[in-house]
Parts: sequence; structure tokens; C-alpha cells
Amino acid sequence: MEQPRTWQHGYELSKGTGLKSGTLYPILIRLSDQGLLDSRWKDAERPGRPPRHVYRLTGSGLALAREQVRVAAESGFGLRPIKAGER
Repeated sequence: MEQPRTWQHGYELSKGTGLKSGTLYPILIRLSDQGLLDSRWKDAERPGRPPRHVYRLTGSGLALAREQVRVAAESGFGLRPIKAGER
């Protein structure tokens, strides 16, 4: 949420969230399928390396993330899953 328009590699997201790849990548795929994340392939920065997937929040994804933070702050119980527009 801090830099929603910045493309990030899954590895960066894994380090930032503490989620292992087997948990993180299925979540990223679902969020992308739901239109909450943009994803694309980025060519490697060094020759001989494979392209990598990068991700960033869409406008809808950012709105949902902000809503989650608001709900968590109001409840005092931490984050809970909600759907966009649900309160």
C-alpha cells in the first residue's frame, strides 16, 4: 500500500509479508484474477536470467487494502477477510 503503483517481485512481497512462496503465489494469482492486482512479466536485468513476474495493486486493490486497514483499526482484532464494499 505504501507504493501501490510500484511493480514488485514476488520475492520482495514474500520478504515483506513473511509468507512462504507456496502460500503467497496462490494468493497473488487469485488477487490478479479478481482484478485487485496487475501482473506482468518483466525481462531480467542481467543477461541469461529468466523473466520474472511483477505485481502492483490496481485501484480496486488499493481501495480494498485501505478498507482492510480501516476495519482492522476499528475492530482492534487485526485484519479479517472482507469483500470490496463490505463493512
